[in-house]
Amino acid sequence: MSQQHFEGKFEVELKYRIPSKSTFLAKLGSMPHEMMLQDNLESDTYFDTPERHLLAQHKSLCIRDMQPSGIKLWIVKGPEADRCEATNISDVSKAISMLQTLGYVKVQQINKVRSIYFVGDFHITVDHLEGVGDFAEFAIMTDEVSLLDDYRLQLLNLAMQFGLSEQDREHRSYRTLQSQVRKA
Repeated sequence: MSQQHFEGKFEVELKYRIPSKSTFLAKLGSMPHEMMLQDNLESDTYFDTPERHLLAQHKSLCIRDMQPSGIKLWIVKGPEADRCEATNISDVSKAISMLQTLGYVKVQQINKVRSIYFVGDFHITVDHLEGVGDFAEFAIMTDEVSLLDDYRLQLLNLAMQFGLSEQDREHRSYRTLQSQVRKA
């Protein structure tokens, strides 16, 4: 695994709904790439204050447990759209207990099946959320805010190589998508 793909304070990420996962993976297979992991089960537990202060500030706090890879992460996003930092943790249960001791409450649980691939400097995640659908996220992390716009253009071009267009783009978060499915 190339850890450099996940270093930085900012993440440029473009999410697309993919009509056919098999067609997408066939296209990926036709280009140079590396696979980090395939079909991991990811459990994302989101926390906020009881008054939802983080949501009001456009921030999110998540503890992620990935199996069978064993990767465990503490992830903070926001308040800017591209702001994202993650760090490895060793004990998900302890981290959750610590957040609850500080007064945070669980506000949402998202489970997905995720595969992660590297294409050049970029990483592509292929996700399946039960009841929501299949998605591909094209992303790169950096500490350089001056590179964000250029990376966004490069990611748009990469997505176009997969036949994806603005009509396939999904601007809503997985949290929002899952909430909308539950309300329906």
